[in-house]
Amino acid sequence: MNLLSTVLLALAMSTDAFAAAVAKGAALHRPHWREAIRTGLIFGSIEALTPLVGWALGSLASGYVEAWDHWIAFGLLGVLGLKMIHSGLQAQETPVEERPTRHPFWMLALTGLATSIDAMAVGVGLAFLDVAIVPVAAAIGVATFVMVTAGIMLGRVLGAIAGKRAEIVGGIGLIGIGAAILYEHLGLG
Repeated sequence: MNLLSTVLLALAMSTDAFAAAVAKGAALHRPHWREAIRTGLIFGSIEALTPLVGWALGSLASGYVEAWDHWIAFGLLGVLGLKMIHSGLQAQETPVEERPTRHPFWMLALTGLATSIDAMAVGVGLAFLDVAIVPVAAAIGVATFVMVTAGIMLGRVLGAIAGKRAEIVGGIGLIGIGAAILYEHLGLG
């Protein structure tokens, strides 16, 4: 793979994570750079590891990963989105200032995993092409880190605009991302 292909692949693999990060940032009360960087590191690390796992599994798991990746992502993002909507509905009387300032690690890790399952499938495909996976995985991880960090901060602006409904909007966004992944992989689009 040449440099341009690697950069384009890295950007493509990080777009779902960026959208999820915007939703996560909107659900927080004025997230700081420290939280944005923390979230970026979690998502970026997961996004860098999944193509390595996919590459290592290679042809052994290609049929399984390709057959189920979209359903796994849809399920994880759907459950996380419903949880955010539920929390947002519970917090309708809660002032905006009482929204959390950070998300629990497990929630970020699950969201990161859900948005990176397609990167695992890409890793499987790259194994068949005999591509040096480490530079590609590193590029995907770095692109995801940058885009997620920016997404959290963009979500900060959107969260201030959306007020109390930010978590509901974020949950709907996660469900939408999961539905879009499912729609795309089922060949409906």
